[in-house]
This record gives sequence, C-alpha cells and structure tokens, in this order.
Amino acid sequence: MASLALLANLPATAQSADEQAVARAVEALVQAMLEPDRAKLEPLCANALSYGHSAGRIETKEEFIADLLAKTAAFRSIKLSGQTIKLSGNEAIVRHVMDGETESQGKVSPVHIGVLQVWQRQDGHWRLLARQAFRL
Repeated sequence: MASLALLANLPATAQSADEQAVARAVEALVQAMLEPDRAKLEPLCANALSYGHSAGRIETKEEFIADLLAKTAAFRSIKLSGQTIKLSGNEAIVRHVMDGETESQGKVSPVHIGVLQVWQRQDGHWRLLARQAFRL
C-alpha cells in the first residue's frame, strides 16, 4: 500500500534535460522579477521579447526590464502552479497559473492570472521570447 502512495506522487512523465533547463530558466525569471537586477534579467530575455500583461499592455524587452527596475508595480511574492512545458525544436511553450502580490504606490494588490510563455534556445541558453498573461 505504501508503494502505491509513493507512485501516486510521481509525475506521469519524467522531464527531459531540456524541459528541466526551461524550468530552471522560468524559476530564474521569477527570482529576477522579485529582486530586479538588469544583469540577471538581460540574459533571460530575447532581444525580440514581446511581454503581454493581463490588462493588455505589451512591452518590449527594454520596457519590461525598465518597468521592473523602476518598481512601479513591484512584485512582493510570486508562486507558480500547474506548470507544463512542451518542447518543439528550439522553442518551449510554458503554461502556468501565477499567484502573488504586487505593490504600487503603497497599495498591495493580489495577482491571480494564467500565463503562456514561449522560450527559445539561443546560443545554448533558453530566453523568454513571448509572454501573455490572462485573467482567470
């Protein structure tokens, strides 16, 4: 009976090395968003980044990084759940639910959104090429 309980907690399929690398890149991006640092953000983002917010605003790589560094809406916490990663050549499609809190002008707001990310392998590194959030 105990062995069945252990099996129930195992993922249906083991992640490949590339899927693990993408998952690490996603986590590195989360950490860089919580503690914004240009040196950490730059290599995680493709130059052609299209970063879509749940309210419809679209940012370029420079706008995304500048917005985080300005802390106009600073992330206080971020928790991802239900993450899936699907590979297609040098691209990876990542989906998850993002929960957390942001702070803007002293006001704390909850975040509960769905997110679609497209990561691309460039020069041996996974970089965020596109992201679109949507309200749940």
